[in-house]
Amino acid sequence: MAISETTQLKGQKNTNTSVILDTDEVNLSWRALERRHYLKLGFLLIALFAAFFFGYREFTDRLLFLHEEDARIHADMVTISSRVAGWITRVPAKEGQEVEVGTTLIVIDDREAKLILDELAAQLGAVGAEKIRLHAEQELVRKRTDSRLLSVRSELTAAEVTVTSLKPQLDLARRDLERNKRLFEQKVASTRQLDKSETQLQRIEREHRIAVANLQGAEARIKEAEAERARLDVLAGELAVMSEREAEIGVKIQRQHLDLGDRMIKSPLKGAVDRIFAEAGEYVTPGQRLMLVHDPASIWIEANVKETHVRRLAIDQAVHVTVDAYPDELFSGRVKRIGSTATSEFALLPSPNPSGNFTKITQRLPVRISIEQRQGRLRPGMMVEVKIATSD
Repeated sequence: MAISETTQLKGQKNTNTSVILDTDEVNLSWRALERRHYLKLGFLLIALFAAFFFGYREFTDRLLFLHEEDARIHADMVTISSRVAGWITRVPAKEGQEVEVGTTLIVIDDREAKLILDELAAQLGAVGAEKIRLHAEQELVRKRTDSRLLSVRSELTAAEVTVTSLKPQLDLARRDLERNKRLFEQKVASTRQLDKSETQLQRIEREHRIAVANLQGAEARIKEAEAERARLDVLAGELAVMSEREAEIGVKIQRQHLDLGDRMIKSPLKGAVDRIFAEAGEYVTPGQRLMLVHDPASIWIEANVKETHVRRLAIDQAVHVTVDAYPDELFSGRVKRIGSTATSEFALLPSPNPSGNFTKITQRLPVRISIEQRQGRLRPGMMVEVKIATSD
């Protein structure tokens, strides 16, 4: 009996102990649930705060900035072409090489050009020698005609004086002959006096005719000398022709010098060689593209902005630039030009719509953005992302 009561007491004690243990476990479970609840609530609040923060940040970012990923770096790609035809003998430039203004890029065979230049120089020398000969002949003709004209004019003057002096004598001899004839008829003058008068008249007439002939001969010789002097005008004309010929050859020589200089193609700018399209031994023609060169210091960004965002743009707005090649660096720029035509207008292949079905596609306009070069690291074609401060 006593043993059974003791057993019952022990059973009750064990039952009470198990109840207490179950209650503690329940309390611990509730506290764990509460902690989880608060932890979830905390995480939810943090997530809501983060979502609000980043959402507000994204909202303000989209409100204040225009973000565009379709952008790349551009530069003026200068096409180096040949102005002359010929065989390429050397290509000193290499792709990627930095060149200065005047650096030799390509050399074209110049042997024939030099021969033509030598030929023109010889022609110019021949023309110069001919001009010297004509000048000498002109001087000789001038001196000879001047001397002859002086002599003939002297003869003409003497002949004129003789004719002039003989005219009164001729008149006097004629009057004497007439008087002696009348006196002879009146038996006053003798036959001898009459004959003497006739002889005197004949002599003076003969001298007068000789003097007149000399005068006419002097006049003819003056005309001949003056005609010979006209040779000076002919020589002057030939000298003018030679001068024109000399000028023509001089122009040809200048053009040939240009041709010779064009056979050594040099860089027109300080920049970098991008591509070479010709090699030594090839034959090139005028206008053929041989090389591409650009100036690394003269670069810009061209961003293709949606037409629906163009109204937010303005010239000189600040731009934040991120270059894909240098994601840890931030570059800055300014809006310099807003395109006036959509990029689709410059497509090589137009997109006709013969079926009549139309799908409206948002077009893009090119926007030029300035950017400063940094140690030549920014290169044409690099992809960039731009954020344009539209709130400016």
